[in-house]
Amino acid sequence: MAICAADAFYDPMTTSFRPNFVLATCILASGLAFVDGSVTNVALPAIDRALDAGGADLQWIVNIYLLPLSALLLLGGAVGDRYGRKRLLIGGTVLFAIASAACAVAPDMKLLLAGRAMQGIGAAIVLPNSLAILGATFSGEARGRAIGIWAAMGAVMAAVGPVLGGWLIDTVGWRAIFLINLPLAAAAVVLAQFCIRDAHEPDRPALDIPGSVLATAALAALTWGLTIGSGRIGWSGLAIACVGAGVLLVLIFVWTEERRGDRAMMPLVMFGSSSFIGLTALTLLLYGAMSALVVLIPYVLIQALGYSGIQAGSALVPLALIMALLSPTMGSLAGRIGSRLPLTIGPLVVASGFLLALRIGTQSDYWFDVLPAMVVIAVGMAGAVAPLTNAVLGAVDSQHTGSASGFNSAIARAGGLIATALLGSVLGTKGESLMAGFHMAAIACVVACVAAGACAFFLITGSERK
Repeated sequence: MAICAADAFYDPMTTSFRPNFVLATCILASGLAFVDGSVTNVALPAIDRALDAGGADLQWIVNIYLLPLSALLLLGGAVGDRYGRKRLLIGGTVLFAIASAACAVAPDMKLLLAGRAMQGIGAAIVLPNSLAILGATFSGEARGRAIGIWAAMGAVMAAVGPVLGGWLIDTVGWRAIFLINLPLAAAAVVLAQFCIRDAHEPDRPALDIPGSVLATAALAALTWGLTIGSGRIGWSGLAIACVGAGVLLVLIFVWTEERRGDRAMMPLVMFGSSSFIGLTALTLLLYGAMSALVVLIPYVLIQALGYSGIQAGSALVPLALIMALLSPTMGSLAGRIGSRLPLTIGPLVVASGFLLALRIGTQSDYWFDVLPAMVVIAVGMAGAVAPLTNAVLGAVDSQHTGSASGFNSAIARAGGLIATALLGSVLGTKGESLMAGFHMAAIACVVACVAAGACAFFLITGSERK
């Protein structure tokens, strides 16, 4: 009897494709965004030399990717909920691959920035749908462990990215860092074609076009304003106007979604759950603090302690490795006991790590002053990341997991953008003033993490969907 190639991936006992292959597919697809988000920073000096880019252009190489990624995450998840997550995952991966190839051959900054923007659009489609597919494939403890593995592999890719990128830049050239996305994308598309099966729901409502446009415009305006405000121009009238327009559009979006009721892209009934509100606030605070850390630690090590770029980048590797090792276990634990306790304790441990970071000074030793803070922060984040994602997917019904994961991802990026915007006064200083500003930022991160833990303790209930 002939055996179809897909039978190797299909489990006839459960009438579903083997979950491990689904997990591998989601890791490969979302890994594109994780790798690209870390490796591009290493290439900025080489791009500067090759394309004669100025400081503002180099800033936009990073920000032009984050802008559509932040603005379109919610829309990407909602479209997947309506028209098929498998279709969107494959389409977003193909778009990311095409954009990566365009970046690799870009002859000037304009075309490179256009390619980076396309990468951001592709990532905004892939990330929420990969998480939604995991939420639909696994349940209970298995879902927590799967998300933990997904988060761990993302941390590994983010850690390996700068090392691999540095080697490619030194031996092949900066364009090669974009070409490494192509085999990853090809493998993800092939696996998705065979392994992932969308649920057939003929009664899916039409896409919420007004809500989609308003949500995208609001996030784009906020992101654009924060990007301008955190750059050299500073908080000009244009930056303030963009942020103000973003806030106004958010209010209009909420009003529109309330009127649309069950036909809304983001039904406001979700926010009737204290758990979903708590998870949203926790995400904003915790990821804002972590984004500040990722920006400040390398900067301080280079400017105040005399580290090289490679040494400063390597200083964050223990953070990713510890998260990679512990996240699967914490995801599995959250699947058994619920997310409330891990999400209360994890941010408090992160706060303790930021308190340890107050010991960092101009004469600090990495092993005795920097590394302990990184280890404690990593342990706390490992205790929070996988349970947080698991809780978000469990706080809504199965029809809206794509929208929920997209919204939560957008909130995480918004936290990072806000934190980065607030660091301008610190990054513009040197010497003792830099260390004083760094310590003030660390204290602010302590407050944010304690508040995140309080959100989990007081707002998250034990009623998440298993």
